[in-house]
Amino acid sequence: MSGLPMTVPADGLPARVRIHEVGARDGLQNEKATVPTAVKAEFVHRLAAAGLTTIEATSFVHPAWVPQLADAEQLFPLLGDVQAALPVLVPNERGLDRALALGATRIAVFGSATETFAARNLNRTVAESLDMFAPVVARAVQGGAHVRGYLSMCFGDPWEGAVPVPQVVRVAKALLDLGCDELSLGDTIGVATPGHVRALLSALNEEGVGTDRIGVHFHDTYGQALSNTLAALQHGVTTVDASAGGLGGCPYAKSATGNLATEDLVWMLDGLGIETGVDLAALTTTSVWMAQQLGRPSPSRTVRALSHKE
Repeated sequence: MSGLPMTVPADGLPARVRIHEVGARDGLQNEKATVPTAVKAEFVHRLAAAGLTTIEATSFVHPAWVPQLADAEQLFPLLGDVQAALPVLVPNERGLDRALALGATRIAVFGSATETFAARNLNRTVAESLDMFAPVVARAVQGGAHVRGYLSMCFGDPWEGAVPVPQVVRVAKALLDLGCDELSLGDTIGVATPGHVRALLSALNEEGVGTDRIGVHFHDTYGQALSNTLAALQHGVTTVDASAGGLGGCPYAKSATGNLATEDLVWMLDGLGIETGVDLAALTTTSVWMAQQLGRPSPSRTVRALSHKE
């Protein structure tokens, strides 16, 4: 459909947004079937060709935890020619060693704002998990790597319910104090609403955390991911996590559904006149291709609409 979405800018929004693409890691780790390494490599190459400049490639966790990503050592060397930043998730110093040995220069650690999720996901308390991350972040920074800190359950927890904003701020600051360059606020079970998003961002700002160091990671469980993203953009956030085709959820939180689909995000941003550098048609083709590899249709509404396969 030529000329759609029509570009109608709105006041108070950033001129450009960096999409932190998580489909190849957060998306595929939640698939029941294991995707062949060659398919993963082609997926990352296709995402980069579509204009995505940050593509989370894989995770260097123990294969018993996430068997879908057990091929990290085989995959990462196949991505040497990819023209994009390729962050990788590491859980501990052993994971860091594996990543650095392959030349990774962007590292991510994954913490929790709540005790129950920390226990279930990391088998540690929040404080113990921060202690575990401390040498990982320090060594990564010392080696010149960029470090992202993921914080899960920022807006609600399936076991603990509502999570107090001050509690999230405390753990977020602790992650940044370890030396993380940026922080990704995760709505792991998709329960956030726009006012809650603004309240958390404001509280972080009041405690000295600049919006320029914050990214947002929304799930669409209750259909709020785009509205929450818009609230974050209005607050000045310019980094948004999204997953091509809407792949992924959270293996340790059964009520979590898919990530915000990158195509749905790009459609909204294109309509607002916000630059992303992403070719929506090429990205949609990539997600249709990946859906074929997985043997099921993409959950992204934009992918379905543009590929005429409702």
